[in-house]
Amino acid sequence: MADTTIKVDPAVRDRLMVLARERGMTMRDFLAELVGATPTEAELKERYEATKAYCEKHFGVTFTDEDAARAEKVWQDLAAGRPVDSL
Repeated sequence: MADTTIKVDPAVRDRLMVLARERGMTMRDFLAELVGATPTEAELKERYEATKAYCEKHFGVTFTDEDAARAEKVWQDLAAGRPVDSL
């Protein structure tokens, strides 16, 4: 496998090194794991559609775009430390 150089700020490089070392990994292996575990927008959409279809088939639940928007707002509120209304 050929190597490629990625240019980042020194602070980013140093943080990547610390994160890799804390996991007992090389930076190469850490970045490969990170990238492999981070889904693309297309993969997220595919997961969403598969989950929606599963819930509809097995639980008789219809999940609308409005439901998805409400759920997304809950996640945003949680991440921001704001109070969350029930779904």
